[in-house]
Amino acid sequence: MTIYPKLIHDALATVRYPGNGKNIMENEMLEDDLRIDGMKVSFSLIFEKETDPFKKSVVKAAEAAIKTFVHPDVEVTIGTKAKTALPPEPDKLLPGVKNIIAVSSGKGGVGKSTVTANLAIGLAKLGYRVGLLDTDIFGPSMPKMFGVEEARPYAEQIDGRDLIIPVEKYGVKLLSIGFFVDPEQATLWRGGMACNALKQLISEAAWGELDYFILDTPPGTSDIHLTLIQTLGITGAVIVSTPQQVALADARKGINMYMNDKVNVPILGLVENMAWFTPAELPENKYYIFGKDGCKNLAEELNVPLLAQIPLIQSVCETGDQGAPAVLNPASPEGIAFMSLAAKVVTQVDKRNVEMAPTQRVAVQK
Repeated sequence: MTIYPKLIHDALATVRYPGNGKNIMENEMLEDDLRIDGMKVSFSLIFEKETDPFKKSVVKAAEAAIKTFVHPDVEVTIGTKAKTALPPEPDKLLPGVKNIIAVSSGKGGVGKSTVTANLAIGLAKLGYRVGLLDTDIFGPSMPKMFGVEEARPYAEQIDGRDLIIPVEKYGVKLLSIGFFVDPEQATLWRGGMACNALKQLISEAAWGELDYFILDTPPGTSDIHLTLIQTLGITGAVIVSTPQQVALADARKGINMYMNDKVNVPILGLVENMAWFTPAELPENKYYIFGKDGCKNLAEELNVPLLAQIPLIQSVCETGDQGAPAVLNPASPEGIAFMSLAAKVVTQVDKRNVEMAPTQRVAVQK
């Protein structure tokens, strides 16, 4: 018996795909790799996803159809392919990213997001390739700080996967849940839903090659922090606090989370934000509204670097609200402070990478 391609096509046309009721040929599921060698037939079927729930049953039905409508002695070999590739395994996430830095604070209102935005732009101004992920699902602020509130990221198919293309501004690749939700509405999500959204922004985005991937984390310690340390090997953490004792007490808890034996994320250093108030008309004057040297003393106590003391200056707030962070004016006192911070972070990361092994993800206990 001679087997022709049309015989195979006609047999496969009797097999329906349960997902939409159409047959294999109508769905164009047959790959262009049909091979016939005497009584041996091989080909591949294309499914939308690698995890298609009907894959096994359709393959079995296709084999049965060929034996029924062509010949019972045909040796059938059927492979499968997927239009959408599986996401990479956790240990292979972000292969093009050299360093991942988490910027954290023990409590809200200490200016962590302001520091993060200026740090990311400062690193970009130093010539590094920088990505910034706003992981504060419930209070995203990066779209406003970068002046891109109206931006709407889109997806492109890259290497068989639909990936989100980050927004780019000031030399920084940026993603935030704020791009995908109504800014006027509260995000009322349970922890699991928020964590899944965060994982998507990490694994299903085209971050590409980066020297620094900055994570603007929510204040405190939460499900989001656990998701981050279970998903990524974080190079180090930068802790932001004001000099106030109440803020420092919470900063200690954040530091403890990263230094926990099961986490082991190195502390790159502390940033004392709002270290003193300097009025524009009296640039030489310093008023210690929240106390003096609180972070400096804590850094000495914990034997970690003090990366910067950022003054409380009105323009820092104004430039952030206008979507043009203070570091964009490198000649200003606040611009100088943020550029110095970026340079010190680079130094600490290089030192950490020489002295320590890469941080491992925290294993998920099942």
